[in-house]
Amino acid sequence: MKDTEIAKRGLVLLGCGKMGSAMLEGWLNRGLPPESVTVRDPAPSAWLKGTGVHLNTALPDSPAIVLVAVKPQMMNDALPGLQGMGNGTTLFLSVAAGVPIAKYEALMGEATPVIRAMPNTPAAVGQGITAIIGNAHTTEDHYAQADLLLSAVGEVVTLEDEAQMDAVTGVSGSGPAYVFHMIECLAAAGEAEGLAPDLALALARATVAGAGALAQQTGTDPGTLRENVTSPNGTTQAGLDVLMNDETGLPPLMRATVKAAAARSRELGQ
Repeated sequence: MKDTEIAKRGLVLLGCGKMGSAMLEGWLNRGLPPESVTVRDPAPSAWLKGTGVHLNTALPDSPAIVLVAVKPQMMNDALPGLQGMGNGTTLFLSVAAGVPIAKYEALMGEATPVIRAMPNTPAAVGQGITAIIGNAHTTEDHYAQADLLLSAVGEVVTLEDEAQMDAVTGVSGSGPAYVFHMIECLAAAGEAEGLAPDLALALARATVAGAGALAQQTGTDPGTLRENVTSPNGTTQAGLDVLMNDETGLPPLMRATVKAAAARSRELGQ
């Protein structure tokens, strides 16, 4: 990871749970000097203690970035002590779910550069995707720094408007849970057709993982991939006739699922 500004001024990581640890591991693996990182975490893991970062020590006066990875309910306790860094050149990069940019501007000052990000849990294995959006005080350099840090755990996409973040939450933020449940349901359906539980789960898990990898690596439209494995009047078509039903199948169910998650995201952000 080559960013002289971060290496020179330092990076502060507030909170080092699963997401924070995944990102920190990615940065260190990409060559970010551990001495450039200061971590604040009340219950550091054994792994964190062995990374060589500054742990729960004094913060740099004007770090390049403060990455906020604490839980939303801890925000009011974590940020007030950093108000001296607001309204300046320090970028506040937040991965805290449901916390709007206005919240940071209220706590840190209206002129504070803020980028809000929504990663998802596959970041833990470097296969995440993160959507970002900044306020009026973020520059191209700020976006480049955010992209550099967040790309350590997967893809990064930039939104046009913060209002889109609720839909992102419903699709990719909460989406891994939907896929995990699909694996559960596919395995249970296999059991109902006579497969042993372990075998049904192995088949379901590998099928979902392999199909996702095929879609990701080829970049082929998923509709085309679906058609490629569907023979007229064959077994796959018989299953899809159920799954693709516009009234009782997956399309209306998935629309309702994402709508409910996005609505809850809007509620939490108020």
